[in-house]
Amino acid sequence: MKYFLFIFIYSCQAYSLDFKVASYNVENFFDLHYDKTEYREYIPHSKTWNKISYNNKLKNITKVIYDLDADILALQEIESLKVLKAIIKKNPQYKYQQFYKKKDSAIGLALLSKYKIISNSIIIVDKYDKYSRDILKVKILIQNKPLIIYVNHWRSKRAAESQRIKYAIALQSEVNKHQDDDYIILGDLNSNYNEYKTFKYDKKLNDTYNITGINQILNTTVDEKYVQKSNILDFRESVHFNTWLELEYHKRFSSKFRGEKNTPDNILLSSSLFDAQNISYINNSFGIFKASYLYRKNKIFRWNSSQKTGFSDHLPIFASFSTEKQNFNFSTQIIASNIKKTIAYLYTKEQISNYKLKNVTLIYKAKNMAIIKKKNDQAIMIYKPSKILKTGYNYDLIVDEIDYFNGLKEIKKISKIKRKGQNTHFKQLYLDATTIDLEDINLLNNIVYNLNGIYRKNYLYLKNKKRIKLYFSKGLKKPKDGKKISISSGHLSIYKSSIQIVLHKISDFKLF
Repeated sequence: MKYFLFIFIYSCQAYSLDFKVASYNVENFFDLHYDKTEYREYIPHSKTWNKISYNNKLKNITKVIYDLDADILALQEIESLKVLKAIIKKNPQYKYQQFYKKKDSAIGLALLSKYKIISNSIIIVDKYDKYSRDILKVKILIQNKPLIIYVNHWRSKRAAESQRIKYAIALQSEVNKHQDDDYIILGDLNSNYNEYKTFKYDKKLNDTYNITGINQILNTTVDEKYVQKSNILDFRESVHFNTWLELEYHKRFSSKFRGEKNTPDNILLSSSLFDAQNISYINNSFGIFKASYLYRKNKIFRWNSSQKTGFSDHLPIFASFSTEKQNFNFSTQIIASNIKKTIAYLYTKEQISNYKLKNVTLIYKAKNMAIIKKKNDQAIMIYKPSKILKTGYNYDLIVDEIDYFNGLKEIKKISKIKRKGQNTHFKQLYLDATTIDLEDINLLNNIVYNLNGIYRKNYLYLKNKKRIKLYFSKGLKKPKDGKKISISSGHLSIYKSSIQIVLHKISDFKLF
């Protein structure tokens, strides 16, 4: 009897299944039939969209889909079932598919699956708004375990946030009925994972008193703190974990607009995917599909209608799941004490409190900022530092709040400051600009010296024919173009996606 029991258990374990779920906005994939709903540049048999365009786009998109090798794939900006069938013909591994497009819309949603689709339905967002796009709900059966996928394509940022909130409200109302079910919300939400921060000061977008659909309505944040894998099961209401949080900050993007990194494409996970029952999320499996042919020289190789080449202005994103029980021991993970004492550790966290830093040196201070650093450790900025902090002294302190501001990590709140003594050699913690890579994001927030060049149109041109953006803080007069400049204490910083040197004080530089 014991022998047969062992065989039975082994058999169940052997047949557990891991699978990949992905989302890809293919950027306006139209067919060659004129429906009168096409965007102007995609009217069939025109100069910008014709048989050559269509065939090239089909070849390129189907290559991405094949190489991505997802088991379940959500697609956005597909015009018709004809396009979807053409994709499937090139990728016959997808035996099941679903397509939906709202009447009179130019583009629709699709879902491809290697597993059986057992039901589908539509969540209406706004039946009176011709610009709104409904949400596709698909239920898939995987080893007799159901998984619900919500495929989304929210309004673009040509519209204010109130328009995207409609989608979030419709979704949240729906998922409140399925709190115990395994479900995934994915697609192009046209919202950054940290939208409540990025849109806050944009008067055109922020017509909702700082409330966003993705963060406050779908509850990827609670009280302006991200829902984490470690606490997602602690909430009574429907909350969601945004998988972007698994990546390092500067790796978070699926599209770029004017060189700035954005995360419009999202995969949001229900708490039930962490309860070790039925279907479970595979920890740290989220990623961006950045094949060399999709992403070159820090640019996304998007579709070019005149050259009839390229792919999409979005990169695919993916995450993996399993029918086997996963062990989530986030709350009990032990971090080595020597790591937890570093400034570098702060760069791995989204939020933190009561974090002790010992014997850090204040190496620089200006009006609204200061830089602290330890030997053989990273530097970090303190925003609006306490007046009791003095340059050239060592301190013990507690970090109570951290944040990113336009890409730069900063400490927003500290307490229990204790001065340890003076460090007369604090400038030895500055970095010699001639010996480092100024584009290295791991060096952000350092103070650099020995940086010389010529100033032209907001850039410092260096001898090695490279350039770096130069920003003069409010109150500092910019030099005239062509002036030679020598920087003795420049703040290595970043604004959105561009590395720059910030000069906070007139003593930071000299002109020649």
